[in-house]
Amino acid sequence: GRKYSVPGMVLIILLPMIAAINLVAWLFSWRRRQVLRKAKQPDPNYSTDEAEGMESVESMLIDISTLRAATEDFAESNKLGEGGFGPVYKGTLLSGDEIAVKRLSKSSTQGVEELKNELALVAKLKHKNLVRLIGICLEQQERLLIYEFIPNRSLDLILFDEEKRQKLDWETRYKIINGVARGLQYLHEDSQLKVVHRDLKASNVLLDMNMNPKISDFGLAKIFGRDQTQGVTNRVVGTYGYMAPEYVMRGNYSVKSDVFSFGVLVLEIVMGRKNSDCYNSHQSQDLLTTVWEHWTAGTVLEMADPSMNKSDALRCIHVGLLCIQGNPTDRPMMSTVAMMLGGDTFSLPAPSKPAFYSTNAGANSSTGSSMSIPSVQARS
Repeated sequence: GRKYSVPGMVLIILLPMIAAINLVAWLFSWRRRQVLRKAKQPDPNYSTDEAEGMESVESMLIDISTLRAATEDFAESNKLGEGGFGPVYKGTLLSGDEIAVKRLSKSSTQGVEELKNELALVAKLKHKNLVRLIGICLEQQERLLIYEFIPNRSLDLILFDEEKRQKLDWETRYKIINGVARGLQYLHEDSQLKVVHRDLKASNVLLDMNMNPKISDFGLAKIFGRDQTQGVTNRVVGTYGYMAPEYVMRGNYSVKSDVFSFGVLVLEIVMGRKNSDCYNSHQSQDLLTTVWEHWTAGTVLEMADPSMNKSDALRCIHVGLLCIQGNPTDRPMMSTVAMMLGGDTFSLPAPSKPAFYSTNAGANSSTGSSMSIPSVQARS
């Protein structure tokens, strides 16, 4: 037979292998383009504008068939809950990994904007106290966001349930407060983006297997320029009881608006009680007023769980009151809050009367409840 030199033999062996590798790479690339093209197909409910920026997250695309199998075709038994965006389902992938699938309601117009906003943000934010986005699906007129599954669900389901609240000993509550503080500090000061969440509340704090908190739901979040200090909107959207007065009254929002929401959340966690609608003068006395009155009377610890560490609980209440000051400039930055919570060596300034304080139950707030409040779109 014919004799080949060693280099010739190497070429004979390598060339088919290289061709095969190139073919596999081309097929893989073609398949990915097909999936992306399917996700971008225009339909009456899907604007091509929604596909802007999808190229950067192409690797996060998940087939609708995978998600239907994981959730048993979005079975009601797998439904975890429902918010302004739409329902959320639990799913299990073939790998055994558990996921949470947020499904945009087809009747939701605002939800489309919130999905785009959340996708643009969460894919770029990575912190242990923020919920992790795993993937997206934009097929068959579906708009789905896929997250890591957080087994203990949201804080409000435990904190505001008298029986379940027993799980929240002081060590756990303190861990949740500090974890949320670190997550907000990352959003405001430490990430590649400067982000204002705009809807921090107990139901948007998820708890993992070890009760570590993860901030979720970035549908209303806004990205600020590094030198930007404030944003203004004519459309005030948020949750009663957590919104800062400058946002409710004038549509102004900033990182200090999130600080206000954090202060409310801290007081809720320490007291185990939900803040009422402090913008409605017909409601009973809200949590902020009650805490302030007990603070000035020196009896605030009587409101808290007796099993709590008194020194730590008192410090958390003090920090919470500093965060809910009526003037945004009087509220600390989250990096300062984290240091305040960190130990007794950090001296705390005395708090002033908080926002929405009313002198008695049912009275108008001295900081603005008697003002004309614009139309506010409340979220559940």
